Amino acid sequence: MPAPLLLDLSHTSHTRARTGIQRVARSLWRELGARAQPVTHDPHQGAWRPLDPWELANLSTDAFASRRGAVWPFTAKLRGHTRRLLHPPALLSPLSTLHASSLFVPEVFSPAVATALPALFAAAPGPRAALFHDAIALKFPELTPAKTVARFPSYLRELLAFDGIAANSDDSRDTLLSYWRWLGIPAAAQPVVTTISLGTELLPSLVSRPSTPSSPPSSTPTLLSVGSLEGRKNHLALLEACEELWASGAHFELRLIGLAHPQTGRAAHTRVRALQAAGRPLHYDGAVNDAALSAAYAACTFTVYPSLIEGFGLPVLESLAHGKPCVCSARGALGESARDGGCIALDPVDAPGLATAIARLLSSPAALAALATAARARRFRTWADYARDLTAWLPTLPRRA
Repeated sequence: MPAPLLLDLSHTSHTRARTGIQRVARSLWRELGARAQPVTHDPHQGAWRPLDPWELANLSTDAFASRRGAVWPFTAKLRGHTRRLLHPPALLSPLSTLHASSLFVPEVFSPAVATALPALFAAAPGPRAALFHDAIALKFPELTPAKTVARFPSYLRELLAFDGIAANSDDSRDTLLSYWRWLGIPAAAQPVVTTISLGTELLPSLVSRPSTPSSPPSSTPTLLSVGSLEGRKNHLALLEACEELWASGAHFELRLIGLAHPQTGRAAHTRVRALQAAGRPLHYDGAVNDAALSAAYAACTFTVYPSLIEGFGLPVLESLAHGKPCVCSARGALGESARDGGCIALDPVDAPGLATAIARLLSSPAALAALATAARARRFRTWADYARDLTAWLPTLPRRA
């Protein structure tokens, strides 16, 4: 068997959150299987090492958490300190016996991990690459957590140390290259940047995807919106649009799935509670597991993804892969996902535009059916496709240092 690919899962292996990045990291880990050796930087041990059983369990479990941060049990901290005393990092690297081939980092790494990257690079004789998700913190700092905005310029510079960057969309790729040009970084000093589009998870309901919309015509239409409640996701505009339609007598339910960000999602969360208190048919589930998410897609009439900007936008493609039309933005990476059919793409994504699009799909079964047919006619990349493209691309990268 070829030498394994080192896969840095320093954050995902210590959280059960199901944000977009965590879903990407877990999906790639599952697909790569024995071809990858997942590793983490252990701050208590002061070294990189393979994952322990409890960390592997965090990757494979269907359970989920309501917080995004990393969690280290006391026993894991103690174990790390004990290992540090018995095997000082300067004398023995826990990765020294792995005989790895190359390295891939699918997460947005922290400053601590960035500082430790040279040691990880040393463990991979082949190319080192990272996944670039988006530059939202640059484009919409006012809708991004303050800590992320402060950290982001350093992160973009740290990416220059890699041999290659796999952007998840053309928009993300172009934005990263434009930023480096703006900094005055010569092309020769930049890693190779290419677009490798993400896969779409084959959730259980996709195995036997219905050829017709799952909701019978007589049932109450259900609009589904999947995505964390945070500023850039633009839920306030969606809630305003729905309230306008409810006030005019429209008959439908709105279901929201996703964690609420304590900083940028507070206003939307407050508005959700106010509408519920007013008796509007609005259901907020928070975070859910894969089975519940799959069931929600299967049961909805169509989806609305009001986000202003994404690096990729998995919920759009997941909706379409379930044969459910989606209302979303026509700009950037979301526009890339929408352009092959099945979507009503808006520019701009504001409350009036959302209300018009929702009203159209609620009042026109023919329009809804046409979009559903277009969605079902599309072919969607799987994580097997992504893993194949990634592992074929990595060996082509020249080592830069």
